[in-house]
Amino acid sequence: MRVLVLALTLLLLGGCATTPTHIDDVCAVFDQKGGWFNNWYKAAKRSEQEYGVPVAILMATIYKESGFQAHAKPPRTKLLGFIPWTRPSSAYGYPQALDGTWAWYQRETGHGGAKRDDFGDAVDFVGWYHYQSHVRNGIALNDAYHLYLAYYAGHGGYARGVWKSRPYMQRSARRAQDMASRYAVQLERCGR
Repeated sequence: MRVLVLALTLLLLGGCATTPTHIDDVCAVFDQKGGWFNNWYKAAKRSEQEYGVPVAILMATIYKESGFQAHAKPPRTKLLGFIPWTRPSSAYGYPQALDGTWAWYQRETGHGGAKRDDFGDAVDFVGWYHYQSHVRNGIALNDAYHLYLAYYAGHGGYARGVWKSRPYMQRSARRAQDMASRYAVQLERCGR
């Protein structure tokens, strides 16, 4: 009996930390991460209801930031071209949120125990951040392109228009917008 309980526990928890496969298909991601304890669709839907940002945009943002990897970090810089050195920022987890931005989210929402490597917390953060972009910069909640630009450049950087002279930011935002559009079609197809 003990072995059965242990095996069942490992099976239930085993899917929690794994990166989903087929991340280009949001329905497959939700099917793979649809467990009782860590249901990604329910978490994304809660964030959509709380902040008004469509699930497709929330998921496209996380796709673009971390590829749904819980412990994602920016690559280390190299000293002398080959010695692994420091990371360029404190970005971490599913949302690639910086330490200071994450602390701001925790203070503002009262989610002091929230973690960047917990999908439910991360998708709530993304919805909250996009909502802040709407309030601070007047970006429509369904405008994946400009929401992602504000996510990438920060609210102040977006307001100053720093992205206008940075083609790589615009390319990233177009990729996020394209993925959000694909995800929206897929969500329709699978009835979510």
